[in-house]
Amino acid sequence: MIESCTIITTTPNELVAPVNDRMPVILPKDAEALWLDPAVSKEHALSVLQPYPADLMLALPASTRANSVRNDDSGLLMADERIAA
Repeated sequence: MIESCTIITTTPNELVAPVNDRMPVILPKDAEALWLDPAVSKEHALSVLQPYPADLMLALPASTRANSVRNDDSGLLMADERIAA
């Protein structure tokens, strides 16, 4: 057995589109059980892979420290003071 993970992407919503041409799929709570149900058809499972509604998201500046794999701490979740000012 190989342990792994995959990030499934889709077209961006209007919030993400100015930054990238794709975004990770974010499943709404009511779609989680369907996605994990092995009895669901492939077509039905794929139908829930839609862009998450932009009005349910928030865009904030990220720290420029996120550009290096050497940085791995919670400070990456806070914007640089230069950006926030």
